[in-house]
Amino acid sequence: MKKITYLLTGLFLFVAVNGAKAQASQECHIKYNLFKGDVTTKKYEQSKPNLEYLLDNCAGLSINIYKYGVKVAENLKDPVLAKKVYETRLANFPDADPAKAHSDYAEFLIDNKLASDEEVFEILKKAYDISPKDMGVKNIFRYFEAIAEKYQDTEPQKVFDTYDDVMESVGEKLEDYSKKIAKLQEKDSLGTITSREKKNLRAYTINSSSLGQVEGGLDAKISKIATCERLIPIYTRDFESKKTDGVWLKRAVSRMYNKECTADPLFEKLANEYAKVTQSADAYNFLAGVLAKHGDNSGAAEMRKKAFDLETDPFKKAKYKLREAQSASGSRARALAYEALKYNPNMGKAYLFIASLYQRSANSCGSDEFEKRMVYVAALNKAVKANQVDPGCGAGRYISSYKKNVPSKKLVFQKGLASGASYRVGCWIGETVRVP
Repeated sequence: MKKITYLLTGLFLFVAVNGAKAQASQECHIKYNLFKGDVTTKKYEQSKPNLEYLLDNCAGLSINIYKYGVKVAENLKDPVLAKKVYETRLANFPDADPAKAHSDYAEFLIDNKLASDEEVFEILKKAYDISPKDMGVKNIFRYFEAIAEKYQDTEPQKVFDTYDDVMESVGEKLEDYSKKIAKLQEKDSLGTITSREKKNLRAYTINSSSLGQVEGGLDAKISKIATCERLIPIYTRDFESKKTDGVWLKRAVSRMYNKECTADPLFEKLANEYAKVTQSADAYNFLAGVLAKHGDNSGAAEMRKKAFDLETDPFKKAKYKLREAQSASGSRARALAYEALKYNPNMGKAYLFIASLYQRSANSCGSDEFEKRMVYVAALNKAVKANQVDPGCGAGRYISSYKKNVPSKKLVFQKGLASGASYRVGCWIGETVRVP
């Protein structure tokens, strides 16, 4: 009899507990649907009680609680609620886009002055450790800036490594936006773009431009730290222990190349070792530069061809062609830059390179002030084109610079020409432009 009583008691408890759970689950779904309805109709104040119930009682129900919850807190300008939304999300959905979640949380804390710089840095570090490319644009720069401040004097290598990681992530993002923009621009030109796609094109363009500014800011920051005087002793010290590490070699060679430290014998040593260890297209491309420096032009050409043929990614092929162009001059350099554009028509940096070739020829491609200044019009056109096809390439400062040097209205009048008239820029440039 006792056994039966225990069994019945256990059964009643099981039914009661599970009944309570079912009722609680039903209540969660009711509250969630009411909450979602209020948010989608922008009744943010009305949605708050249901949001708080969900956070306290149904935290694991849906990630959308938090996506909508952030919107509610921001519209109500309620930092306490927002903090609860972020922290509850991170506790219950740690694997749902965690880098972006941490990055957004840090942004929120900064905007509302709710945490110290050190607390914000720790959150940004979590985001960075998970995936730098999923961090917000501003926070990528913030994190690197904090690393630079902390370690530029004590551990410069840490700053360099962070810079490389961040720049690789920024580069990936820019390349992704470039591909998306190219497809949508083509649809836009054909008149087949939808309103949603048009909205996406605007968003991609804005984001790409913002990333380009971050890239410029990162370059400016690292330029003060990564001098040849600093790099050469560090890479000399670490060479023996790192000479089989392909990633380290790639970064060391790239940094010394970009900082124009190529005259030091260490650069050749690094380039040769990089080619030996990785046998990659990128390594052979650097090696081509070393051979050319020693006057072995046929060996350099062979190495460039080897690198180019080995590479399958058209975007990387474009980069190799542009790097080759940068070691040439005049019409040959321009021809190589146009070859790069065949592989990546949206490569803004190729157009900027052509613009810089023109700008450098301004004094030698004109017999008077007007003719010389018209060279800047040709340069300006290329910079504008760069900005159109690749908003993240940093064309803005070039456009601003070239605009300052085009002929004034007074100069155009003195030349006896009208604004908008066709004009052929002479010399090796040979391009027809419009008089400003």
